[in-house]
Amino acid sequence: MRQESYGLPAYKISTGAGELKGKLSLWGWVIASLILAILLWEAIVLVGKYPTYILPTPMEVWQRFLQSLADGTWWTHTRITLLESILGFALGFGVAAVFGYILAHWRAVERLLSPHIAASQALPVVAIAPLITLWFGYGLLGKVIVCALVVFFPILVNTIVGIRNVPRDLIEVAQVYGAGWWQTFWMVELPLSLPVLLGGIRLGLTLSITGAVVGEFVGADVGLGVLLNISKGMFDTPLMFVALITLALMAASFYGIALLLEKILLAWHYE
Repeated sequence: MRQESYGLPAYKISTGAGELKGKLSLWGWVIASLILAILLWEAIVLVGKYPTYILPTPMEVWQRFLQSLADGTWWTHTRITLLESILGFALGFGVAAVFGYILAHWRAVERLLSPHIAASQALPVVAIAPLITLWFGYGLLGKVIVCALVVFFPILVNTIVGIRNVPRDLIEVAQVYGAGWWQTFWMVELPLSLPVLLGGIRLGLTLSITGAVVGEFVGADVGLGVLLNISKGMFDTPLMFVALITLALMAASFYGIALLLEKILLAWHYE
């Protein structure tokens, strides 16, 4: 009664408190699961009495991370992989979004290109990466192109599905009221296709890490993929775990950024 007397509906306050409690509970589960995984990891090493080159303890991995951070090794390799992922995603997204929009609107172009696009997906990127490295060299450009190829297809498909899911009658209404191509796209097609398109962006961002590492495996002198190869050759398993955990955290961060972007851009959709 007191809440309603101030003009604030009681159900809104309770809903907000429930959402906050749910978020805190989710983070609690995440932290608890991480602690449990670390304890389980430590127990497996102690019970199995594995040597460091087979399975290091979490503390050994942490100490190796601090060492690589202090001597600059970690940041030198991480920043390159991060740059390759961002540029590769940007390139793959730009090309896929344009192609997806064209294929969604012109069926003749889709019938012409779809078989070739589908056939290209049967070729593993790992098999194509050596050719790309041969053509574009061992520098940044080759890794960016490999990364873009990994990102391309999921964003292409989501763009086509998102544009085609826009109700045709809404487009016709906009055109009746004098909307041009750009106005129709910006005010009708883009907002209504965003939920599907952002799903492709979320997937593409996480896959961009994979593309960057694949390119580095084939040929590079710096990057987390190179760091994995170096640590494997030196039997430096703690350093290998450092690189793997860094890649996992990068992918999780990209996924979280995509979710945040989705929440901001689709605030109207969830109201």
